[in-house]
Amino acid sequence: EVQLVESGGGLVQAGGSLRLSCAASGFTFDDYAIGWFRQAPGKEREGVSCVSRSDGSTYYADSVKGRFTISSDNAKNTVYLQMNSLKPEDTAVYYCAATRSCFNKYDYWGQGTQVTVSS
Repeated sequence: EVQLVESGGGLVQAGGSLRLSCAASGFTFDDYAIGWFRQAPGKEREGVSCVSRSDGSTYYADSVKGRFTISSDNAKNTVYLQMNSLKPEDTAVYYCAATRSCFNKYDYWGQGTQVTVSS
């Protein structure tokens, strides 16, 4: 069974940090890129970041560049999203998802983890 399980969300003050984790199982981790998305209430889902497992390339939305860092631990089949200098506008449910290529259709999705940044 394919599973993507996010963790690490929570409530943090503006300027603070959180690290989200995405633990993958049930598929060949090395064959997939992993992306992070977020969706705030009343807004469309937004792509945040992606890491290509094939060559290690990383991509970031302009809104998080310089503040968020994506990384992967191959031994643990886990991808992380380190979020620093958080802003209230970062408040959203964050999802990780797996795809063959960062800018293609995503095949598998996690259930999401809530991130709330207070001002």
